[in-house]
Amino acid sequence: MTSSDDPGSGALAGLRPRLPSPLREVVDERFARRGVRLLLKRDDLIHPELVGNKWRKLAPNLAAAAGRTVLTFGGAYSNHLRATAAAGRLLGLPTVGVVRGEELAGRPLNPSLARCAADGMRLHFVERSAYRRKSDPGILAAVLRAADAVDAYVVPEGGSNPAAVRGCRALGTELTGHADVAAVACGTGGTLAGLAAGAGAGMRVLGIPVLRGGFLADGIRDLQTGAFGGPRGEWSLDDRFHFGGYARTTPELTAFAEDFEHRHGVPVERVYVAKLLYALVALAEENAFPRGSTVAAVITGRPFPA
Repeated sequence: MTSSDDPGSGALAGLRPRLPSPLREVVDERFARRGVRLLLKRDDLIHPELVGNKWRKLAPNLAAAAGRTVLTFGGAYSNHLRATAAAGRLLGLPTVGVVRGEELAGRPLNPSLARCAADGMRLHFVERSAYRRKSDPGILAAVLRAADAVDAYVVPEGGSNPAAVRGCRALGTELTGHADVAAVACGTGGTLAGLAAGAGAGMRVLGIPVLRGGFLADGIRDLQTGAFGGPRGEWSLDDRFHFGGYARTTPELTAFAEDFEHRHGVPVERVYVAKLLYALVALAEENAFPRGSTVAAVITGRPFPA
């Protein structure tokens, strides 16, 4: 691992991340009656503003930016945009957020985007058709020109690129020897790609996609190839728990999250973490985890506003 891939290295260590993040066992009868231990990997406690996997993915990219403007992408409620904006404020880096939906430019900012702006992020809104094609070199170049950021260091949507994946490898290392299964909610798949690469022999990694589509496996393989030259680790995905797609929810999921908070005193972020925990309870009830096994759920964020 190079220094730029180390989430606690160099100038970024001055932000005082809490690494390794705490690992806490919770007693939950839905697991205990099946002989399964549940651990919570509290990545939401790494840093008060660069929360959870956002620290692990952003830190190596911020180091690589070397003081340049950082430009990245996200939707109107993007956790990634908020974390990037906060990092820019803390480190004195200019940041630009390219936001999906040109129609939003003339509307009052929602609380999430308002937080980004308050942290100094310059917001640039683009039409949705262009946003979908942002990885095309011509479209990206046009976006950079329009945002007056042609020399910016570009971080992809969700922060998942080879540097971020290598940064997330430490998560697998921290869990090795503590769990038989490590589970994480997935958006772009970068956290899982790194987690699986760092996991020790015999530890299985389970991803719970929060988007519909079943497209994530190829993306994870591509990320691991870019970061490590090929596939790493034993991992799988269970696509049954997206609840309709990104940021979609149901009364059942909301009730589940509130109940988990009440049982264990842990704030449950709704877009990712609620779906992960719901999935693990459902899988335990299906006897998907052998008796005597230990499952670690990676808590990648906390509810907004924090």
